[in-house]
Parts: sequence; structure tokens; C-alpha cells
Amino acid sequence: MKAKYLLLYEKIKREIASGAFAEGRKLPSKRTLAADEGVSVITVENAYALLEEEGYIEARERRGYFAVGGNNFNHSETVEIRHEKPFAVGEYFPFSVYAKTTRKVLSDYGERTLSKSSPFGCEELRRAIASYLARSRNIFVDYTQVFIGSGSEYLYGLIAQFFGQGKVFGVEDPSYEKISLVYGANGVKCEKLKLSADGIGSEELSDSAADVLHITSYKSYPSGVTASRAKKKGYAEWAEKKGAYIVEDDFSSEFHPSAMPVETVFSLSDRVIYLNTFSKTVAPSLRVGYMAMPKDLAEEFSKKLGFYSCTVPLLDQLVLAELLNGGDFERHLNRIRRKIRRERQM
Repeated sequence: MKAKYLLLYEKIKREIASGAFAEGRKLPSKRTLAADEGVSVITVENAYALLEEEGYIEARERRGYFAVGGNNFNHSETVEIRHEKPFAVGEYFPFSVYAKTTRKVLSDYGERTLSKSSPFGCEELRRAIASYLARSRNIFVDYTQVFIGSGSEYLYGLIAQFFGQGKVFGVEDPSYEKISLVYGANGVKCEKLKLSADGIGSEELSDSAADVLHITSYKSYPSGVTASRAKKKGYAEWAEKKGAYIVEDDFSSEFHPSAMPVETVFSLSDRVIYLNTFSKTVAPSLRVGYMAMPKDLAEEFSKKLGFYSCTVPLLDQLVLAELLNGGDFERHLNRIRRKIRRERQM
């Protein structure tokens, strides 16, 4: 059974998303809401903290909490960037399960595990990822729209080569420093765009020369800033209006304590490349990342860069496919989420 604060968080989130709580509307005080819902003040505090973390509400000193998840894209108040440490869950994927799965794959596939993978990853893993994205992230793509590579940094390089050196890439300021370093090493010009309380400031983005925008909309590193629903819509609208593209780097949202999917920018626009990795969800030594692309972009990407060999060994791909299809991967994530929920309630 879900924790009470998660149920309350999900209820308020739905109300904000539906417009029941309009932009700028004040939410009930913690004591009032606790009395109305028949829960403790601590439960309300945890729900509000999670909503604020996601950018759906904001706390205003001595005034309370206000909804900010509507359609307004002009919220650009700057905040002090906290420079948090990288997210750490304190445990990797259970080794015994990984070893057992590896033995099963070796037994089932035999000498095929020594073969060369198809250029953008084996069909088994691409299908498994497409299915996982549909049930866990509300992202619906065909397996041919999924591309495998040896970690996020390798995929950044492919993205830079795909769009070409003549493009300007907008990156969050601050952001994970290797993003700019990899793009720069591939001859791409990067423009730093200041983060505000709920994402890149709207004026920063509208005045930018960027053709491609690289964002980490959930808990951007090192700032910890999460883009609000309004900001995500704003990003999508910017891309549509400008004819630009967005790279959505989604490296930590799978550790969101709620089982409900965190809304992606990919689900709001067909001009988004979704990118994620297994390095944080399984183990740092497993250098496997993946991208999901809109269909027309995937076809163009395949034609332009299809000459590359896949950089991930076939054995690793087949093991990951088995973990995804057999449910062990999601059971691991659920264990971590329960741990995070318990820590929040302490």
C-alpha cells in the first residue's frame, strides 16, 4: 500500500494538472489540509515537499504554498544554486540476480553471445526498452526508434555528429560539465543558459541562438532544479515555434519515490530525443545508455550514422533485455523507491 503522503501528493498533482488549482492559487495551509484529509501534518509536509521538488508548487515566505504548474512560462525568478552531490542510492543491482541472469543468457543464447551486435543494438534489448518506456514513462515508440550506445557521453557525441557542427547547443547553467565538454570535442558551439527556480529562464531561452536544447528536467545536476510542468510545456512550445530540437537527459527520474511516471518533455512534443542510462540503475561499470527518437528523426539518424558499429557487447545487451522482460529491473527500482520513501518519513 502506498504511503499516505504519496497518495496526497498524487491527488494534488492531478488537481494542478487539470487546472483545479490555477497558476498562482494558494494551497491550503498544512494544518488545514491535514484536518480536511484526515492525515497528519507530517504527511502534508512530505506531500508538499515532493510537489515543490518537482516544481508544481512553490513556498513563499510567510505566505504559504502556491501552485506554479499551470501554463505560465514566464516564471524566471533566479534562485541560489545548491550544487548538490550526485544522487546516490547506496546500493547497486543485486549481484546474485545479475549473475543468475547472465548464466541464463549464456545457456539460452550460447555462442551467439560472442557475435557482433547490429549497429544500433540488438532487437531484443531495443524491444525490451520500448516496452519498458511504455509502461513506466508513458513513452510510446517502436523498437526501431530506440538506439543503444556505451553510456550517455558516447550518445552525446552521436547527437552532436547527427545535428552537425553548424548548430548551436543550449545547455543548462550550471549543468553536468561533461555535456559541454563532449559537445565541444565534437566541434559544436555551446551556449550556457541560466537556470531559474523551475528551469531555464524563459527570456534566456527566447533570446538564445540555440538550435538544440539539452535539458535535465528532473533534478538537474549539480543544482537539483526540477522543471515545472509549465516549464516543460514551455520547452516543447519553444521547440515547435523555432523548429529546434530538445535532448531530454533523464538520468535520475527513475528514483522518484512515486510509482507514477514523472512527465517527460518527450510526451509533449515530437521534437525531443529522450536519453537515459543503466549506469545509475544497475551499476556504474555497466556502460549502456539508450536514446528514443521521434520516428522521422530515427529514420534520418539511421541513414546518417548507420555505418557505426554498436559499442555495447551483445552479452551485456541480452542480459539487460532479460532483466527488463523478466521484471527484475523494475523490482530493483521499486526496492529503491521504498527505501527513499522510508527515509523521507524519518
